[in-house]
Amino acid sequence: MEKEIIRLDNIVKNYKVGTVLVEALCSVSLIIRKNEFVAIMGPSGSGKSTLMNVLGCLDTPTSGAYFLNGEDVSKMDDNSLAEVRNRQIGFVFQTFNLLPRSTALENVMLPLIYAGVGKAKRVETATKTLEEVKLGDRITHRPNELSGGQRQRVAIARALVNNPAIILADEPTGNLDSKTSIEILGLLEEIHNMGNTVIIVTHEEDIALHAHRIIRLMDGNISVDQANPNVKTIADYKITGTDPV
Repeated sequence: MEKEIIRLDNIVKNYKVGTVLVEALCSVSLIIRKNEFVAIMGPSGSGKSTLMNVLGCLDTPTSGAYFLNGEDVSKMDDNSLAEVRNRQIGFVFQTFNLLPRSTALENVMLPLIYAGVGKAKRVETATKTLEEVKLGDRITHRPNELSGGQRQRVAIARALVNNPAIILADEPTGNLDSKTSIEILGLLEEIHNMGNTVIIVTHEEDIALHAHRIIRLMDGNISVDQANPNVKTIADYKITGTDPV
């Protein structure tokens, strides 16, 4: 069995909205192991976005402990969390979050700049990563010169460039058409097959079926946490011709 990469012990996250205390996460405990492919699902208000923010070190819990690769990150300050994020977590967002005036290469190099990597090495590593997502011929293009699928590939290359422990994808196909969604899911499948831990946050059942494990949240609690007995792969689309969305 692979070693655990994420451990949440009784994570609580409360927010104040005016004078009302909102319990977004209620004593959530969870273990995710290296090289798992996990989907986190739940309706609006279930706590899945809050859980994603905690897992991604974008927010700290009100109480409880979060161990990432054995390191307790739940009590870290903002600067320490930023360092952990850059070193250990690659983010893929629905809206791509690319710098509009920067080329694909410059966007992918950003995490390497924050990591203090020298310019020559940055260019070499970012170029290689863009080639791995089949964008070697688009490195000088800016986001407005790329299709939605190509922009998401740039975002995935940026997520991969620091060789993080975890790829955390928030609705990664949400702004894409069906054909492009299949391509991006295929790329995430490849990333998982290469040994990465992949966590997808989605509200779409068909997207979640690509994960090997599905975690469902309801009212700030985990309501279901089970293995997916019928994992969907890109090969299924080639056979059936069906769309994922």
